[in-house]
Formats: sequence, structure tokens, C-alpha cells
Amino acid sequence: MGEHKVEKPGNKLEMQEFMKSLLNDVQAMEYMIDHDWFENDITRIGAEQEMVLVNNKTLKASPVAMELLAKIGEKPWLDTELAKFNLEINLQPQEFKKNCFKVLENEIRSHLNEINANLETFNTQVLLTGILPTLRKFDLNMHNLTPKPRYKALMEAINDQLIGGAYELRLNGIDELRLKHDSPLLEACNTSFQVHLQVSSKEFVKMYNIAQAIAAPVMAIAANSPLVFGKRLWHESRIAMFQQAIDTRVSHDYIRDYSPRVNFGDKWLDQCITDIYKEDITKFRVLLAGGKEENSLELIKKGIVPKLKSLQIHNSTVYRWNRPCFGISDNGKPHLRIENRILPSGPTVKDEIANSAFWLGLMIGMSDHVDDIRTKMSYEDVQDNFEKSVRFGVDSTFTWFGDKKISSCDLILNELLPLAKAGLKKRKVDEDDIEKYLGIIEQRAKLHSNGARWLLRSFSKLTKQCGNDEALSVITSSILENQKSDIPVHEWKLSELHDLKDYHPADISVSEFMTTDLVTVQKDDIIELVAQMMQWRKIRYTPVENNNGDIVGLVTSRTLLNYYVGSKEIDNNKTICVEDIMITNPTCVSPDASIKVAMELMRKNEIGCLPVVSNKKLVGIITEMDFLKISSRLLDRIS
Repeated sequence: MGEHKVEKPGNKLEMQEFMKSLLNDVQAMEYMIDHDWFENDITRIGAEQEMVLVNNKTLKASPVAMELLAKIGEKPWLDTELAKFNLEINLQPQEFKKNCFKVLENEIRSHLNEINANLETFNTQVLLTGILPTLRKFDLNMHNLTPKPRYKALMEAINDQLIGGAYELRLNGIDELRLKHDSPLLEACNTSFQVHLQVSSKEFVKMYNIAQAIAAPVMAIAANSPLVFGKRLWHESRIAMFQQAIDTRVSHDYIRDYSPRVNFGDKWLDQCITDIYKEDITKFRVLLAGGKEENSLELIKKGIVPKLKSLQIHNSTVYRWNRPCFGISDNGKPHLRIENRILPSGPTVKDEIANSAFWLGLMIGMSDHVDDIRTKMSYEDVQDNFEKSVRFGVDSTFTWFGDKKISSCDLILNELLPLAKAGLKKRKVDEDDIEKYLGIIEQRAKLHSNGARWLLRSFSKLTKQCGNDEALSVITSSILENQKSDIPVHEWKLSELHDLKDYHPADISVSEFMTTDLVTVQKDDIIELVAQMMQWRKIRYTPVENNNGDIVGLVTSRTLLNYYVGSKEIDNNKTICVEDIMITNPTCVSPDASIKVAMELMRKNEIGCLPVVSNKKLVGIITEMDFLKISSRLLDRIS
């Protein structure tokens, strides 16, 4: 849960005061570490459960979080997130022993049940997933920003540092995603299950480096976010989406290194946790301040533990995938935690707890197995492994200890699961829970299966039978049903069309429906070329665009037929070009329009095709055949 009493520094003086407080906090932390102020005699775990709210009818994002909070009342465990269609549960810290995982699982279920019961009024329910399959680009416009000062200040502060004209997403997987967006609210695509491990201040460097090293195999087996806007991308696209969503950098003529605020880190931690804070202060400008700051050094002199509020505010705006955290326990002692931010939400509560148990057990088991993991592998391999894991998930091959090349599943089955089991046993976790949760990880590795694989295989199968929007709706419906039955994802059957009883395409926009793999021509092209292209591709409509991508006309099969029928009257020595026969002012439609509007335009104008245009640029096309496919699918559903 982030600090909500923050603001964007209003002037130079406020910025300077905050920077003084921030530097004081670093010194105060170093003093507390050097003088052994930290709580080092207990190990606790904790977690934050993020979730998406989806409409029961449309299965699209439902922006009712604020209305729900007004209805449910203030709850210490429930908080808002960046977008109105997200919420977060903050779970009670548990001592890392005995039935801690079972308690964590039961607490999540209890809170989710209460939330879902209150969501019935809004025809909405909770979905646990890394990225909502049915999420649309326009869901991420600023009208869906949660109306709280912290979020507004954060968006404004990030925008102030944007060097280019827009935020750009570029991802290649099976498909390709290239788009621009006007705000960093793209960050709200991502839904995670963040796990915290309290560690001794004396062991922090060792434990943090272990967290970095094991991030790749943990990510590989837990990946759950391969679908973004109907595109099959990385197995854990959430990682790239988050980084690019708030990336304010731009390309330059010269090679200069700028670090993204969302990052994995580029070297081992060497001496102390404060090395991370110093690096982040050095590399990243302050985005938010906290009003009146405490004087942490003065409190230290009085023997009072400071809250290090300025340090925590700045730390909350630098998004390391393994984030260092400072806190104060109920007994008044300060403590240190490692926050694992790589794990996606879902696909079931049981899967989330299994991911957590694997990571936490591996952290303890590896720390017993290896004195200093920096002697076992290079940091370059750690970085490379993590990059592979987010791209390829369980299909990854890693470079491990001793420069060994090994598949993610073999590494997990043969080396890491035994270490995780030993780590949980050392913490005296209940044997039944060890077998249950690590058994889920074992079965995923044996079956070469996880949430990402299920989503990719289901989507590829469904799109051979129906359109993208329907396929994504079917998948979302399947996830909801499987979550209710609490079957771990490795046991899920691939989605079937009948998994979705009612499909409501009238509510979708043209952008979700249009064809974007376009065949276009220019006005100087010869007619013979256009005719051949349309015959080869079996299409009836070809947009005409200029060098800037602006639409300037449309060639249809009818215009071609009219030309060839009347060609005997045309001088055969004259070269006929597209410009001579094209429709010069074709009726177009916006990508944000509903398909109801598109159908009405086609009916009113008695045309069979609509080029889709945004700011004069051709971005897609819809035809009567697209509507026929939807109509056919709807008839199939009711027959």
C-alpha cells in the first residue's frame, strides 16, 4: 500500500527541502544498520493481492472501485489502485512457520468473498490475472484514473519527465504490438501478487542477491500474462508493459544510457541495502514529495526510530522487480524486507500461494546452500536469464551455476524444488502444506504447463473458430469459472466456445473488431496491380493511402468491374491508375465508435466496407463479411 499523503513538489524550495530530508533518511538508515537497531530475530512473510474488476455481462473491465469502496465501507485491508477497475488487498503479515501459507490462502479467500458479495450490486466480479485478456486500450484513458491526489500527482510528475511526444509500446512475440498512448495509465494493465520476505539487516546483501538470481526460474514457472489487446506477446508481457508504460526516455543520435524507472537492476548488491537507495536517488529524479518532512537525524539522536518517509516515497516511485523495503514492526523496531514484484496475480489463489511458497522456500534453501551466489554465476547471466523467462516462460533455457545450460523445467525439478522444500522444512512449515503447494509447482514443471501456456494455446485454438473479441471473452469466462472451482492451472482444460454462454458483441468498439493486416495501394499504382492483389488476397476492398498513411480513396471490386466492363471505350495506349477509378471521399469510421454505429453507417450509405481512420491515418478496415461472421456466431449460439 503506497503512501497517499503525497504531492508533486510545487516549487524549487519544496524540492530542495524534500531532497534534504531524503539524504537525511539515507544517513539515518545507515546509522540504524551500523548500530544494530533492526529486528533480526524473527522472519515474517506478507503479500499484496491485486485484482481486476470485470463486468458479468461484457467480461470487460468494470470501473466501479470507488462505488464499491463507498458501499463496503473503510477496511484496513482494502485499498485502491491506479485505475478504477483495480483493487488491492493488503494481507496480514505472518511469521514464516507452520501453517503460514494456509492462513494466507484463507485470508485471501475470505476477503475476495466479501468483495464479490458487495460487487453483485454492480453486476461485477473479481478476476485474478496478470493482464485482463479483454482489456482495451481506451480502458486506459485518464477518465479511468482513480480520483485520489496521489495518483493524479504521480501521473502529472511522470508526464513532466516525458522527453518524447507519447508513451510507446513495442513488443514482439507470436504477434507484434506497436502503439502510442498519451498517458502512463498504461501501467494499470498490470495486476500482480507481491510477496514480502522479512530479512536480517546483516543478511540483506546475501538474500537480495539470491532474490535476483532465482527471479528467472520463479518467473518461468509462474508466467501468466501473454495476451495484450488481443496480441500473443511475451509469456509474462506484464514485465515489459509496466516498464514501457512509464518509460519517459526517447531515442538519441548518440548512444547514451538512461535507466528506466521500472528495472531489474544492472549489478549485484555489494555492501549494503543503502547502495540501492543511493543508486536510485542518483539515477531518478524525484517525482513526489510528502508535505512536511520529519527530521530523521534529529529523531535518531533522541533514540527514536524515524519512519524514513521521504526515502519510502522515493522508493515507491522506482519500480525494481525485487524492491528493498523498510518498515516498523508493531513492537516499534525497524525491519527490512525484500518485496518480490515479479509474480502475476492468479490464475487461482492456490496457484498464487504455490508461487509464493516456491520463492520463499527457495530463498531460505538457497541461502543455506550457497554462501555467496555471486561466486556461482555472473550478473550478466542473471539479467539474461530474467529476460528469457519473461519472454519464453517455461520454454526458457538458462545459464546456471558453472556456466551450465539447462531448461527451466529441468532446473526446477532437479535442483530448485529440493532446495525450496529444504528451505520450508527449515522454517518448520507444515509438511502437508509443503507437499500441496510445491506439488503444484512440480506438476507444472513435469507437464511443461503454466498460466501463460494455457492462455496461448486456448487463444490460438479459439481464433480458428471465432473472432478475437469473442475468443478473449471466452477465455476470460473460463478463467472466472476455473477460479471458482479452485483447480490449479496445470489441470485446466483448454477453453471451448461453449464456456461462454452469452456473448455481447454490440458493446465492443470498432478497434476491437477491425482488420489491421491491410492491403493498401497508392493513387499512382496501375489498375492491373490492384486487380491482381485483390484476386490473390481474395478481398473486395482496397484502401488508397498516401506516403503519410492518410487515406485518400478506396478501390472496390465494383469499381474494378465497372472499369473492365467499360474498358473497350478507353484508349488502350493510356495507363489507367488507381486515381482514375477510386472513390475519392469514402465513408470512414473512428476506431472508438461502437460496431452498432459502424453497422448503421454501412446500412445508411449502402456500402459494404468502412476504412477505420484515426487523425486521418488509416488504422484498419471493417467489411460486411466481418459482420456476417459475428451474425453467424450468434446464430450458432442460440441454435
